[in-house]
Amino acid sequence: MIEVKKEGILLEKTAFGFESDGVLNPAVIMDKGIIHLFYRAVSKGNYSTIGYCRLSGPMTVEERLENPLLFPQAPFESHGVEDPRIVKIDQLFYLTYTAYDGINSLGALATSLDLEQFDKKGILVPCLTFNEFAHLSESKSPLNEKYLRYNDPKSIHDKNDSQIFVWDKNLVFFPRKIQGKFFFLHRIKPDIQIVVVDSLEELTPNFWQNYFLNLGKNILLSPLHEHEVSYIGGGCPPIETDEGWLLIYHGVHDTVKGYVYSACAALLDLENPQNELARLPYPLFSPDLEWELKGQVNNVCFPSGALVIDDTLYIYYGAADEHIACASVSVTSLLKELLQHRYQGLLN
Repeated sequence: MIEVKKEGILLEKTAFGFESDGVLNPAVIMDKGIIHLFYRAVSKGNYSTIGYCRLSGPMTVEERLENPLLFPQAPFESHGVEDPRIVKIDQLFYLTYTAYDGINSLGALATSLDLEQFDKKGILVPCLTFNEFAHLSESKSPLNEKYLRYNDPKSIHDKNDSQIFVWDKNLVFFPRKIQGKFFFLHRIKPDIQIVVVDSLEELTPNFWQNYFLNLGKNILLSPLHEHEVSYIGGGCPPIETDEGWLLIYHGVHDTVKGYVYSACAALLDLENPQNELARLPYPLFSPDLEWELKGQVNNVCFPSGALVIDDTLYIYYGAADEHIACASVSVTSLLKELLQHRYQGLLN
């Protein structure tokens, strides 16, 4: 078992209205020696914005804004902007988030040159009804029944009309182009899917129709072990190492006390990330502390931001949907452990 140190709580909710119900699921990036942290801030009524703070060290808050940095401005995000992730590709920052309008929950993008002014690009993932999704995805072979069970709007909403789309969240970019192409992860339950494009302008309705006609080829990871048996989803942006792309993601399993969210680890091929090389057969870490077990949503460790300093990987995560916490692990030790669990049979 790999040794993980839980560093503790970094941020808690405040009396400010925009974050009075919780802070969670942060994005983090170091640029020019400064650590920037963007986080989901929740006000009463489950209305989310994105807050910001600057760190002088992995666990030291130097400055924290008293107002949200990003907030709903368009109808498709009218009920919240949630769960940011951030990378820098060339000279441009890509901040992805979940846009929520009270019914639909979809991955969106904002870009920035300076981490102060952001240009919202809109929704990147497809806007497909459940019937459209099922029709396309089952055209060649039957879907895993979990796709139907988790995404049928009848199990989520009390409405059923043409404006209800399949939820597509956890939009996470790789931090550089690979062979000149953008790679990003997204998630329609229960799997993690991957997209490869030369340009983001390719993401047209026609692109997505063809994508789902070949859904099986676009599934990166599927639940495998007991701790992730219900469903999995993207976590932190992939981390480039000599052994491959280190992916910290979340795995979920159902218990008598409800769903339990754990941090998980896998390794992807450096030149072809569509190939999985290895995966931990156990959680990297799971809820076991009081503030992870009890909160707005119990039993949650939701990793979404990562920072490497020397040989230490700092993983920032939402704890029980109420706090932001951090755990650390040796990169060398984690890679060594992962390489003990290669899965030749999982290579695409």
